[in-house]
Amino acid sequence: MKTVTPPNASASFQVQPASGYAGDIAPPLAFAWVQAGEAVLVDVRSDAEREWVGYVPGALALAWKQWPGMVMNAGFDDGLKSVPAGKKVVLLCRSGVRSIAAARRASELGLEAYNILEGFEGDPDDQGHRGQRGGWRFHGLPWCQK
Repeated sequence: MKTVTPPNASASFQVQPASGYAGDIAPPLAFAWVQAGEAVLVDVRSDAEREWVGYVPGALALAWKQWPGMVMNAGFDDGLKSVPAGKKVVLLCRSGVRSIAAARRASELGLEAYNILEGFEGDPDDQGHRGQRGGWRFHGLPWCQK
C-alpha cells in the first residue's frame, strides 16, 4: 500500500473507549496504524459489498456475515488466525456497526481489536445516500472499485 496523507488528517486521532474490545477509532487513525505496520485492516463486509461498492487494497477480506441472508461466516475465527502475533486488528464494515460485533469476537479470541467508526461508506444523508457523512472513502483513504 502506498503512503498517503489523508486530506482530513485533522480528524480525531484518539481511541474512544468501548465495551468488549479495545476501542473505536476514526478511519485516519486506522490507516495510520496500518501504514506504520502496527495493525492489520480486516474488512468484515460481505464479498458482494466489496465487489459492488469497493475495497481497501491490502485489507484482509474476511466477512463477518455473508450475503445473501447475512449468515454468520463459519470461517471467521479461523480467518483471524492469519493476523500476525502482536499486531492490532482494525475492523471495517459499511457503517461501523457490524465491525463492533466482529471486534468483540476478535477480542474474545485474544486479539487487540478496534472498530473503525463510520465504516467504509459512512452514515446515510437526508436522501439515504452514503459517502457524504463520514467513512473510509469520505476521508480520502485508499480504496479501489472493480
